[in-house]
Amino acid sequence: MLIVGNGKVITRDSGLPFVENGAVAIEGTRIAEVGSEQELKEKYRDAEYIDAKGGVIMPAFINAHEHIYSAMARGLSIKGYNPKGFLDILEGQWWTIDRKLTMEQIKYSAMDTILAGIKNGVTTIFDHHASFGQISGSLFTIAEAARELGMRACLCYEVSDRDGKEKARESVMENAEFIRYALKDDTDMIAGMMGMHAQFTISDETMELAAANKPEEAGYHIHVAEGIEDLHDCLKKYGKRIVDRLMDWGILGEKTLLGHCIYINSHEMDLIKDTDTMVVHNPESNMGNACGCPPAMELVKRGIVTGLGTDGYTHDMTESFKVANVLHKHHLCDANAAWAEAPKMLFEHNAAIANRYFSAPLGVLKPGAAADVIVVDYDPPTRLDESNSNGHILFGMTGRDVVTTIGNGKVLMKDREVKVADTKEVMAKCRESSAKLWKSING
Repeated sequence: MLIVGNGKVITRDSGLPFVENGAVAIEGTRIAEVGSEQELKEKYRDAEYIDAKGGVIMPAFINAHEHIYSAMARGLSIKGYNPKGFLDILEGQWWTIDRKLTMEQIKYSAMDTILAGIKNGVTTIFDHHASFGQISGSLFTIAEAARELGMRACLCYEVSDRDGKEKARESVMENAEFIRYALKDDTDMIAGMMGMHAQFTISDETMELAAANKPEEAGYHIHVAEGIEDLHDCLKKYGKRIVDRLMDWGILGEKTLLGHCIYINSHEMDLIKDTDTMVVHNPESNMGNACGCPPAMELVKRGIVTGLGTDGYTHDMTESFKVANVLHKHHLCDANAAWAEAPKMLFEHNAAIANRYFSAPLGVLKPGAAADVIVVDYDPPTRLDESNSNGHILFGMTGRDVVTTIGNGKVLMKDREVKVADTKEVMAKCRESSAKLWKSING
């Protein structure tokens, strides 16, 4: 038994949304009880105790769209790289990197990303992986790192024809094999999807191959209309819009996650809504790649499950929350935009997305929910309660204010000390491995 106490508890449970001087009792991998500090300490006298020191206790974050393989790009300058648009960014940087990745580099990219997630209070990730120089076994390598570090992970490999039909086939089979493996796992910590890059790099032949090999229990994870070029390609080649093409191939559905959805129209939103398909918004990445601003506010208003991710741009979900808030205000020239929608995406919809793949309730502190709990070092200058907690998180917290992270009942970090790895050793290995990658790219 473990108690996390002496803090202000934000539960995300409508039955008990906030406890002023509260605690969370954890038994095994689940939350046993949420209540007052005094009552729980008295009830569970022999429990191990973590002191929140007056900080905020809340559910751990969920990142609905990550790119582990991009970890070693930080600080990299590629010779001759001078992008003029989104396609140049893909070809000149990301596809150049993923073609060179070795299994060792995949492993340490995963270790770095997961450790960064833990430090920022993230305990569940949906990762979209690519490593066209090393496809087979890549998802299993990432899953091994996730298990070692205690991260809940839904993984997929991005199927694409960009490097030829044989690698497209190998990618489909890596997804299919991993999905079957994850379905047999009983830890509720690993899940799999049929990953796809984007429709403009996927032929009808490969679409058919993916559909034929995808287990029924899983959906797809695909980038949709991230750049205007994707839409133009679909109109030119197939005479239809992107979501229509995905609909025709049976890709839409309640287990499918569409990334970005910048250049979609009202008709496509209707299809997404009618099929109960999920969407994930990645505001920092959209801005950084100058791709545009998606109609995320409209998606949320229509009742479409629309979550938040980082796209590998960062690993801090509070940052994604902050940027979503200001991006849509700026884009719509409406100071009232995103006040309701951005927290709904992060705190409600990310949990809804995760719970289509994992059985334990996530994103909430209540009895029976997964024991994914964080402590934030935050001493508010004003009143904090259930009515204004989102404002405090938005304007007062950052990911690195997280001091303790508990995932599935396991203490992953306590008082900013990572407990599941020797971080100095791991980061030394990351630098050693990344140096090899950079040399293979630039010679």
